Amino acid sequence: MSEPVSTDVEMQESKGDEIQAEIKKDVELIHVEEIREHARQIEKSIQAKEPRFLHRVLRSLPTTRKILTNTILKRIIHSFYTHSVKDRDFLLSYLEQVPGDDLVQQRMRSIKSSTSPLLPEVDVYFHLLLLLRLLDTGKHKEAADLSDAIMQKVISQNRRSLDTLAARCYFYYQRSFELIGQMDKVRSFLLTRLRTSTLRNDFDGQATLTNCLLRNYLHYNLYDQADKLASKAAFPESANNNEWSRYLYYIGRVKAIQLQYSQAYKNLQQAIQKAPQSTALGFKQIVQKMIIVVELLMGKIPERSVFRQKNMRRSLAPYFQLTQAVRFGDVQKFEEVVTLFAEKFRADYTYTLILRLRHNVIKTAIRYISLAYIKISLKDIAQKLMLDSIEDAEFVVAKAIRDGVIEAFIDEDGKFMQSREISDVYSTREPQISFHQRVKFCLDVHNQSIKAMRFPPKSYNKDLESAEERREREQQDMELASEMAEEEDEGYP
Repeated sequence: MSEPVSTDVEMQESKGDEIQAEIKKDVELIHVEEIREHARQIEKSIQAKEPRFLHRVLRSLPTTRKILTNTILKRIIHSFYTHSVKDRDFLLSYLEQVPGDDLVQQRMRSIKSSTSPLLPEVDVYFHLLLLLRLLDTGKHKEAADLSDAIMQKVISQNRRSLDTLAARCYFYYQRSFELIGQMDKVRSFLLTRLRTSTLRNDFDGQATLTNCLLRNYLHYNLYDQADKLASKAAFPESANNNEWSRYLYYIGRVKAIQLQYSQAYKNLQQAIQKAPQSTALGFKQIVQKMIIVVELLMGKIPERSVFRQKNMRRSLAPYFQLTQAVRFGDVQKFEEVVTLFAEKFRADYTYTLILRLRHNVIKTAIRYISLAYIKISLKDIAQKLMLDSIEDAEFVVAKAIRDGVIEAFIDEDGKFMQSREISDVYSTREPQISFHQRVKFCLDVHNQSIKAMRFPPKSYNKDLESAEERREREQQDMELASEMAEEEDEGYP
């Protein structure tokens, strides 16, 4: 009796597997049809000269990237590349051969019988989808080779309709070489394409290439070259917010290294404001970390609410400990935090800036010491600040007095620091300077908001009536209304 039961179980399992295979097959066909619809939208954009259809396809690229599989890409390649066996075999060479490929080939050859070549935009789009698949599956070397082929296709075409799509290809071209550690090999090519895009007024390509070059320079710590590029190459005002966010973040990093903390803080704040609100969480975390470090270097303490954000609480935990060490002037804790999270700080590109914070920690410690002690020896100060000698403590205290951090004087004979009476802060210019910074920040936000607003084209006013025409129309309406009133009055005895 056990044999029939086991047979039924095996039959049910086989039926379940067949059902799952059919469901998977139907889902793949739906995804293939979606990609074919994207190709039709691109063709429609080229024929009607309406770039909005192409922009719609590119906006859905992150969603399309998640559904890509080898089977879907093979169906697409066999469906569209019927005009050239060479191009079809070239693309298929990047995909793994799995059982059932022969059936797929036979099934897909009859879908598209046209022998006409694909539009360059559609061809580049399919190459880009394959490049994304290679990047997602970890085949970085093959992705770099394919990106070279895509660049050759882009260079060979002189079509303005290809500019927006080419801008995406530039980004993933550099990304492919970045993943194999060869970003320096693409720098000269990107500079050449930036010059070409600038001459052709290709604003999408110009913005993308500028950000790629800045990323390239910063990856190799070439801050002077990055600063020169930013000063010589004007970033297009019509660039989208995502490219503006990247650009402002890179410029903020350069300014922070160059000790221009106020300008760096301004750029980083604008970068996080222009970033997408619901996505790009990793980018916003990186920018927020840099903002915290720059704010500490400016002598300010970030608000606690920054560290309590739901999506950033874990990633900002090391920076919260760092902020506490700076706030209380705890030199020992500062050294422990830097040693413990050194690798994380290096990965966030903030380690060099954090090392500069040691002077801020010492200044804060001296301020607390001056508030707590009216008179204290330099030897005790050296012990509290973990300095090597009394001479180092004397130098640090003297510098703090000169910079206006504390109100005190040093007794050379007795080797101690004497604090002076604390003056009223409201009698100084500090409140005025703080108020000026807040007003300036609000005005900058207002100006950026005005620039980001979308206005109708100039031809919008052609269909609108002028003031004189409006007055004539209103006068005619009044006359017509009065005539109708008179007729109604005449109708009654």
